[in-house]
Amino acid sequence: METYVISADEMLWGGLLVAITMAIHGTSMFSIVRLIGSLKERFSPIESFAGGLSLVVLAALLITLTNVVEVIVWALFMVFRNAQPNHSVAFYHALLNFTTLQAGYLPQRWRLLEPALGMAGLLTVAWSTGILYMLAKDFQDNQLSIRARKLRARAAPHGE
Repeated sequence: METYVISADEMLWGGLLVAITMAIHGTSMFSIVRLIGSLKERFSPIESFAGGLSLVVLAALLITLTNVVEVIVWALFMVFRNAQPNHSVAFYHALLNFTTLQAGYLPQRWRLLEPALGMAGLLTVAWSTGILYMLAKDFQDNQLSIRARKLRARAAPHGE
């Protein structure tokens, strides 16, 4: 087995790619939260279950799209630096590594990028989960409030 020595070049590229990933993610999450807030205001009040749930589903789709864009950035870098043979293979490996730690597919010179990509994926997926949790909780709280209001209205004697 060859001796592996981490290079400054590898560390700098890894740090830059993580920073780019976080910048894309932060910008996208802010935009998604603003969009969902705008849609809530535009169609306020959203009383229907389907209407409220559709906003959560829209957010989930946009978050997924954001993660795919982030993976594409890593895949493009891998092809650009000749660390993967083509875009399809690079995307496949980057997507696997973004969601779990799949190691051993990059040349030794770029091996440090594998855990860097895994960390970027962990951070962004955790952030996405927080955003989705916030939106889902808001949806659930709203639906429970609507249900409680309807139950109170049914229970109240007519004329009050």
